Amino acid sequence: MVDSDPEPAPAIKRIELSRSPVTASDHLEIITQLVEFRPGATSPRHFHHGEETFFVLEGGTVQEPGRPPRERVPGENGIIPRGAHHSGYTVIGDRTITVFSVYVVEKGKPLQELVA
Repeated sequence: MVDSDPEPAPAIKRIELSRSPVTASDHLEIITQLVEFRPGATSPRHFHHGEETFFVLEGGTVQEPGRPPRERVPGENGIIPRGAHHSGYTVIGDRTITVFSVYVVEKGKPLQELVA
């Protein structure tokens, strides 16, 4: 029997491009990812056990609870310090947002931890 209903694509798709140890460090690693946030996806509020730097490749509109919608424009970039709570927005509109992210994080810990 053939299943005619394919599984829906994940709202947030993470594509790991590379992972390697940090030179002269036994407890840190560098992870690079492409992250796609499809329309309707919610990026839950979270933090990392290390730093994240990001660069928006393809932009779109997001909305955080209690705030007006805002654009994430191509070229937007930044560095998020270790332990900083961030995201918590929903992609509105019909554009997928694509972000290139680099993480320098502790080995053996989850890449992200959700927060309330």
